[in-house]
Amino acid sequence: MNTNFFNLAPARDQQLPARVRAAIQRQQALSEVIIGWIQLGVVLTFWGLYTLAPKTFSEDAAFEPVPWVLACYLAFTLFRLILAHRKRLPDWFLYISVVIDMTLLMALIWSFHLQYEQPPSFYLKAPTLLYVFIFIALRALRFEARFVIAAGVTAAVGWLLMVWYVISNDSMEITRDYVKYMTSNSVLLGAEFDKVITILMVTIILAVALYRARNLLIESVVESTKAKDLSRFVPSEVVKQVQTSADGVTAGQGELKQTTILFGDLEGFTSLSEELSPTELINTLNEYFAAVVEPIERYGGVVTQFQGDAILASFNQPKADDDHAANAVRAAIDIQKILSSKTFGKGRRLRSRIGINSGVVVGGLVGTHDRLGYTVHGDDVNLAARLEQLNKDYGTYIIVSASTRELAGPDRFPFKKIGEVQVRGRHSDTTIYTINRGQYTF
Repeated sequence: MNTNFFNLAPARDQQLPARVRAAIQRQQALSEVIIGWIQLGVVLTFWGLYTLAPKTFSEDAAFEPVPWVLACYLAFTLFRLILAHRKRLPDWFLYISVVIDMTLLMALIWSFHLQYEQPPSFYLKAPTLLYVFIFIALRALRFEARFVIAAGVTAAVGWLLMVWYVISNDSMEITRDYVKYMTSNSVLLGAEFDKVITILMVTIILAVALYRARNLLIESVVESTKAKDLSRFVPSEVVKQVQTSADGVTAGQGELKQTTILFGDLEGFTSLSEELSPTELINTLNEYFAAVVEPIERYGGVVTQFQGDAILASFNQPKADDDHAANAVRAAIDIQKILSSKTFGKGRRLRSRIGINSGVVVGGLVGTHDRLGYTVHGDDVNLAARLEQLNKDYGTYIIVSASTRELAGPDRFPFKKIGEVQVRGRHSDTTIYTINRGQYTF
């Protein structure tokens, strides 16, 4: 037997990245667990109906097949459910499972004429056949048409064999009279073919619907994966805006609002670059960025740019934050505490100089029509970068502008006035503050 038959998957699936296929497989594994629990519910329903239904067979009947069939089906269902929870259901087993499901259902229906001591045609009128559609529909939970087709074809073939068993009995009468068919043990072949045709039509309709639904599933997984990947390059809030935008996104779109800008730069980066190999340097930088970004994001900030060893973060844009100035100050303090408490790379201590300023800036997408990036622009962004550089002159590690101090609350933090300076690029003096290191040790 060609085992590759059991491993067939849509060609489009094979072209997907491995991580996307893995995401789809996780959804499929969850579907199999749901299928298993529903099957368990079905078999327990069978048991309940059998227990409550009146028994019309004679008391001295030597064999009662229904309980045996139900017991076998219950055992198989429990076994399959255990494998589903352990994610050990290969495709070949799923095909076998489909056949076993239908075989046990047909065996249960077939056993009715023995259980109730009636001619074989008796079971053809059993309403239990309707459960066939439940088993076919169950396979739709997996979003793969091939298993629905397998279930439908197995059910159709199984019912044809059941009909053949009846008409092969010489005592069975075949009739074309519907009334006689309904009121006797005769067989109406047209009615049985109608059942087979209905089974096949339902299977085809479900298979077509599943084929379309699977394409939507794949597109959904691909898009969600893209969004997750994109959020590593641009803020997640921007990703949401892109996803929900009615007209798409273009360069130049932006929002003008009051924002607090935090600009951080690694102290001694030039010396660090000379001492470390390129691989060691990038690994050390990644450790440093991870440590610095954590408090920024914890306090609601969004990192909009990594510029070499520098970080540009914004508060209240694109993520709304009414207390943005205070949160930027809190993030800066925590950054210094974290850096003073740990080492990076091979036991190296790192320090970061931080400048914080608040003002009206524009945040938006910049670039070309086919390559965009999110950032914040404005004179107040430039001022935050200038304040960071002033730390070298004053021997500080956090410098805050007067606007940030006022918005954050002058009494909420131990601000210490440094003085008024003329920042490069500005004509008027700027009042600057630092954080009293006596109360916040870093």
